[in-house]
Amino acid sequence: MRALASIYALLVYYHESEADERTMPAKAKAAWLAWYAQTPDAPCIAICSTAQGDAICKGCGRSEDEVQGWPQLSPAAKRAVWRRITQDGTAWRFNRYAERARLATGQDHPDPASFSV
Repeated sequence: MRALASIYALLVYYHESEADERTMPAKAKAAWLAWYAQTPDAPCIAICSTAQGDAICKGCGRSEDEVQGWPQLSPAAKRAVWRRITQDGTAWRFNRYAERARLATGQDHPDPASFSV
């Protein structure tokens, strides 16, 4: 937590919602990556409508490019997608299938996407 305190302080001071992982001090980045490793990686709930031709998946809320390129995205890019789809909240993972989504990702707590880097 101490390693991230200065990062969070700067976010508050500058009214920013995201930090640039490339410019983080090594200890802060290591702490953030340790936290990140404990969170669900993909928002997928195994109901993918992009395979049916939808530009945005009804199940998870990601675009087809985000679904296809997910493994290549950096942790910060993944968190940005998580944040966007959580704030939007229209994907089935957040309403119709919220319980299924929690089980699929092993979540017993609030969605980590609400936290930013």
